[in-house]
Amino acid sequence: MKDKILNGLNLFLMVDLFLVLSSFVWFAVAVAGRAAHLNLGFDLWYSLWQPLFLPAISILMAGAIVSGVASWISKKFSSAGN
Repeated sequence: MKDKILNGLNLFLMVDLFLVLSSFVWFAVAVAGRAAHLNLGFDLWYSLWQPLFLPAISILMAGAIVSGVASWISKKFSSAGN
């Protein structure tokens, strides 16, 4: 049961990481487009910053911490039992 939960959490974090990385690529392209006076979606990206990208980054950071702590606790208790 514990392994299924950790695997599900890791899968969710990988999907979230893909969202965060793709939003960063979008941001970089949009900023470069804005510097070249091309509309590449910077205004749309900025409108999605607060409701989508900021929570995605926060969830990714919190999930990585929770996953690391859970793994550390699991290793600590499994080695203590030996």
